[in-house]
Formats: sequence, C-alpha cells, structure tokens
Amino acid sequence: MSLWFLLSLAFVQHAYYAVTVVALAAGAVGYFVVLRRQAFAAHAIGHVGFAGAAGAVLLGLSPVLGLLGFCVGAGVLIGLGGATLDDRDAVVGVTLTAALGLGVLFISLYSGYADATYSILFGQILGVTWGDVVLVASVSLVVLVALSFIYRPLLFVSVDPASAVARGLSERALSLAFLSLLALTTVVAIQIVGVLLVFSLLVAPAAAAEQLTNRPRRALLLSMAIALVSSWLGIFLGVWLGGPVSFWITALAATSYLGARLGAFGKRRETAMGVA
Repeated sequence: MSLWFLLSLAFVQHAYYAVTVVALAAGAVGYFVVLRRQAFAAHAIGHVGFAGAAGAVLLGLSPVLGLLGFCVGAGVLIGLGGATLDDRDAVVGVTLTAALGLGVLFISLYSGYADATYSILFGQILGVTWGDVVLVASVSLVVLVALSFIYRPLLFVSVDPASAVARGLSERALSLAFLSLLALTTVVAIQIVGVLLVFSLLVAPAAAAEQLTNRPRRALLLSMAIALVSSWLGIFLGVWLGGPVSFWITALAATSYLGARLGAFGKRRETAMGVA
C-alpha cells in the first residue's frame, strides 16, 4: 500500500484538517501558558475534563459535552480563585484532586464499555469525522479571534502586572478570559492527543519558541509553527510507520524543545567564551 494512497484516505485527510486548526490554537494559547507560568493550570484543566467526559458517558450523553462543561468550569474557577500565584496554585490543586475523585466515581458507576472515555484519554485523531473537523475548527477559530482581541492587554498584564493594573487593566478579568480560552483549547486538543498528552502540545512548542527568541510576537508565531509541524509530521509518521499518532506528535514537540534548549545553551556558551 503506497504512502500516497494512505494520504488520500478520507479519515487521514480529516485528521490533517483537524490537527491544523487545533495546532494553531494550541500554539498561540500555549505561548501565554508558558509566559504566565500556568503550565500546572493547563495540566489540571485537561484532567478535570476527563471527569466531565466520564460523567457524560454515565448519563448517556456525548463525552464532548461533559468535557466542554468541566474544562470551561475549571477555567472559570481557577480564574476567579485568586490573584496571587500561591492562591491560584492552591485552587488548581484542589480543583484537580476533586475532579479526579469524581472521575473515579463516574467510571466505577458505569457498567458498560467506556470506549468513548478511553478515546478521551489517549486521543482519536485518525477517527475524527467531518462533523468533528467542523466542531474543532469552529472552536479553534473562536479562540484565535478572541485571543487576537485581548493580545496586547494580556501580554502587558503577563509581563508587568503591577504597571498594567496601574494603567487601569483588570488582572483578574484578563486571567479569567485567558483561562476560559485555555479551557476551550484544551477541549479541542484532547480530541487530537488525549487528556494524558494534551499538556505537551500546549506547553512544549511554546517552551521551545521561548528558548529561540525573546520577542513576543515572533515567539507566538514560532510556537504556532512548531505545534503545526509537529502535528503534521506526527500524523505522517503514524500513518506511514505505525504507532499511535498522539505519541509521534508529543515526541516531536518534546524533541523541538530539547533541540531549542540545547541550541540556546550552545549560543550562550559561545557568547561567554567570546567575552572571556
């Protein structure tokens, strides 16, 4: 079976369409996750979403509905939870543990075979339908448009919160808006790589971009590009060589960060030797 034949299959093309829009949203939002040091919140929201998906399956509903409700609810709760980093971390930790407990309860009460929740855990990129593509594209577009509107004030309050507040910006309101966008991005990214690996798609490309440049706009675009290339190559390797696509995507994203980190270290070392 030739590679071109595999790439011409409808489910592979659907995967590429879906992963393109998700990678762009994840790369853009992930930049602010890394900039604002909210990786723990991103990790927690995905796991909270699994509890929602399990609850929806228990009630006979679509797991995506539970995923959406719990992720957005967690984002709002974390955004309202505290203005300081210590307060926010405490709220994230309590929210995460409570949701994991609910997830265990929902799964134990469900007597059927929860294949839907299994796909939420590990992703189902090669199983997305055209309807799924439309859904993730719509949500990703909403995220990107909303992020473009709050880009400047969010960047200001992320880099220099004291000055931003003095200028009249509301740190809590912007945090709430951003965490809501993070929750929506998590929902669509989980469709691609699953709850257990969504953290890497949101954080690794942005962390790599941060190592390569300190210019915000360039770093954001670079984060989107790394997420996109990692996702495209991940599908290609999964289809051609075999193995879970989510593994390939996360492995490539993690490798990009490792390469960027080593490159930045080498550059700093050369600069130090030059000065010496």
